[in-house]
Amino acid sequence: MPNTSPPFDLARLDAAIAATQFAGHVTHLATTLSTNDLALKAALAGARRGVWIADHQLAGRGRGGHAWHSPARTGLYMTALAAPPIPIQAAQSLSLRVAIAAQSGIASTFGFTRPSQIDIRWPNDLMLNRRKVGGILIDTASNPATPTQPATLRYAVIGIGINLNQTAFPPELDAIATSLRREVPHPAKPIPREPLAAAILIALEAELRALTTGDQQPTTSNLSEYSTWLHGKRVRVEARDGAPSYTGTTAGLNPSGFLLVQGDDGQLHTVLSGGLREP
Repeated sequence: MPNTSPPFDLARLDAAIAATQFAGHVTHLATTLSTNDLALKAALAGARRGVWIADHQLAGRGRGGHAWHSPARTGLYMTALAAPPIPIQAAQSLSLRVAIAAQSGIASTFGFTRPSQIDIRWPNDLMLNRRKVGGILIDTASNPATPTQPATLRYAVIGIGINLNQTAFPPELDAIATSLRREVPHPAKPIPREPLAAAILIALEAELRALTTGDQQPTTSNLSEYSTWLHGKRVRVEARDGAPSYTGTTAGLNPSGFLLVQGDDGQLHTVLSGGLREP
């Protein structure tokens, strides 16, 4: 059974996202080192919108400097560049906003239920039937504060990688990763990338608009609509920068959008970096 997506149809995608800020700003490449690197280079040159999609990444990156397994034409490897005019403090909720957009795009395209099937593992992992199906990597830059204005977001480079057509993974990943092809009932043929890319970009446009208009990010009261990991979940927090890992129970988000974990040590921890795993 072939496991590569059909050739990419840029015109089809552009037509589907005609009502968004990204229409007419999509670049498709056969091979690149990293779509995030391309978007960052464009941002540093002054661009403030765009989308880069590659058939194959030679040096795809995940969070924490980890490599992202991205074989040719088996996944959606996409980076969006955006610059919503928001205070930099509001940009702290971007990770969850982007995850919700990607989750929404997957759910609407393939009919998965959220969060029982398509789930968000804070801060940047997309889980499908309890295995990782995608990840998000965001790089931001800010404009400095002035005497009358707070620091604002200069740009956001939003990388999204989704496993589409993989039927097998390297041995070290096979038990913890999956693809949409593996989980969709009775897949008749390889999954095209354009419908999912369009659904995610349309949902991302809505989330960025909500940020720009000052709408609140999802609160503790409705986190259960998006994720089973953000409230009442037993987790192990794998800290970084030499800090010790610990276990506890998730307790929602603080006003800045960072995860709270009631630790087994009796302390309420604010998770500023690191990742979650089941203990």
